[in-house]
Parts: sequence; structure tokens; C-alpha cells
Amino acid sequence: MARHAFLAALLVAFALCCPPNLGAGQADHRFDIYFIDVEGGAATLLVTPEGESILIDSGYPDYGGRDLNRILHVVRDVAGLDRINHAVVSHWHLDHYGNHAALTSEIEIGRFWDRGIPDALQEDAKFEERIAAYRAASQNESGTLRAGDHFEFESTVAPLEVTVVTGSRKVIENAGPPNPFADLHQPRPEDPSDNAASLSLLFQFGDFRFLCCGDLTWNVEADLVTPNNPLGKVDLFMVTHHGLPTSNNPVLVRAIDPVVAVMCNGPTKGGHPETIATLRSCNSLEHLYQLHRNVKLGPEEQTPAEFIANREPTVNCDGIWVKASVAPDGKSYTVRIGPDGKVREYRTRPAANGRP
Repeated sequence: MARHAFLAALLVAFALCCPPNLGAGQADHRFDIYFIDVEGGAATLLVTPEGESILIDSGYPDYGGRDLNRILHVVRDVAGLDRINHAVVSHWHLDHYGNHAALTSEIEIGRFWDRGIPDALQEDAKFEERIAAYRAASQNESGTLRAGDHFEFESTVAPLEVTVVTGSRKVIENAGPPNPFADLHQPRPEDPSDNAASLSLLFQFGDFRFLCCGDLTWNVEADLVTPNNPLGKVDLFMVTHHGLPTSNNPVLVRAIDPVVAVMCNGPTKGGHPETIATLRSCNSLEHLYQLHRNVKLGPEEQTPAEFIANREPTVNCDGIWVKASVAPDGKSYTVRIGPDGKVREYRTRPAANGRP
């Protein structure tokens, strides 16, 4: 508890010393979430009603600055920000932290957060070399997040908070009501990769709830929600691990029962039919959005074309983003594809419906 209080105090102090951009968020007091297309990596920008910004992951490096430029475009030109308050790394795979260091040469970053930096990574022989740039950018002072950490953000409208529900293969206490889908879990061999160590973040804005689990994998997903479900149901779910079937265990996906899901897949990475079938089995799912059409699948095997942001292979891709925007009271939210996409409105679940 003392550690949580210290981290919360640190976050408040940081916000006071480094105030957010007053032009973003505060204009309409909405809570905005941008899913940025980084071709099968991940980069998610959140902007609070007070203009405080959180970037979770940063896509691949190189490729002529493709992902870096797409992130900067959304941050500056779409969200209207001139700084990033918090840059989070969900886990140590290059498609998730590839541009954290490069971003610091383009835009101010207030604070870095991660699960702790390991000495080595067995699946990445170049990890020591690659992590050196991140260490330099963060000045070796990144904050370490652990399962159970909880933060409250400044908000003059609905309260906004985030809980770290997994990290470094640890999960929050398995409290809450029994998970009726517990029997769906079929254990698999232990995953030794850093995917299983992913940070998972549960954001709540009023009654609205958004879950983002990085690349968390099968058995840890089950550890989180069996035999009980401490998460309850969510409104918006960022489909885990780009929609790959090594993640998205039905025991978790069915338990959280999302109303809207956004899959950050690439043209040939993720968007797996097994995961899509799991999502379609959720009782409450109204729409699944994909950042990309899976070029290996037929139209009937994935979400309808009007819910796909980018339909061309990488060589012709425009890098269109998906935006969710939550009303100031947290009672409703909209989702649209790109600046000109159709705006679809959804009602937030009431607090008594499936909430822990």
C-alpha cells in the first residue's frame, strides 16, 4: 500500500510540474483513445479530459520512420498535442517499444513507464544493444509498474483511473464473482517469452471501462480470471496480441464480454480466424474493428469491410487510425475510422451490470 501511495503521489507531483497541453482533451472534456496503425505492432494514445496524454507502445523502428511518423501525426495533427506526458512499454518486444527512444528527439516525453528492464531477453540476441537507446532516452529513470498498482488522473468531469492487472507474469488478486466460463480454459505449455510478462491496464472513466493487455498469452490470461473474475465486464477491448490465437483465451474474452473490440493487426500478422470466432461468441459484442484487412482471409472470415480501417497491403497502406471517444459523463462513447469515417455511438454499461 505504501508503494502505491508513493507512486500515486509521484504521478500527481509530475502532473503539477509538467502540466498537460491545454488545447487537447479540455476542449470537449472527453476521454479519447486512438489506435494507431503500426502494421501489426502496437501504439495506443490516450488523452484525458484534462489533456494529459498516455502513449502505450510505439511500433516498429526503421521502415523509413513509418511508424514513428504515424504516431507523431496522430499526437500532433489529430490530437493536437505538443508533448506526451507518459510513455508506457507493455513488454520488451521491438514492435512495442521500437520508437520510444526516437520519439524523444521529436517531441517532449514527461515520464517513461514499463515492467522493469531485464538484463537479457532470450528471444532477442540484440536486446542489450536495442535497450541501450531506451535507457538513454529515459535516463535510466523509468517507473516500474506491477500488478495491483492503481492511479487516479485529474478529471473535473467523470473520475478517471487505471489499474495494472498483470505484469511480469503476476496477476491481481483473484477476487470477484465466479467466472462462468472457467471451464473453457485448456492449459497450454508455459510461454517463456516476454509476451507472457506483458503489462495489462484496465482504465475506468465513470462507468466506461477499457482493457488493454499488450501481448499477454494464454495461461496468464487464465490465471487472471479463474476461478473468479476480478475484472468484470468491459465496454471496449483492445484485442490482445494483434488477434493471434496464442492469446485471447476464451476464458478471458468471454468473461469480460466486450461491447466493442479493436484489433491492432497487420495485413499478414494477427487477425486470426480462431480469435475472431472467440470474439463473435461474446454475448454483448456489437462491433469488431480491425486496423487492417487480413489479406490471407476471405471477407466472411473477418469483420465487415466498413469496420476495417486499412484494406490494402503494407506497400499501399495509408495508415488510417481508429478513435474511440467517451462522453464527459462516461455514459456513452463513439468509435470512428479515420477523420472522415462514420461515427457510431454506443451506450456504456451501467455500473451494476457485470462490474466487480
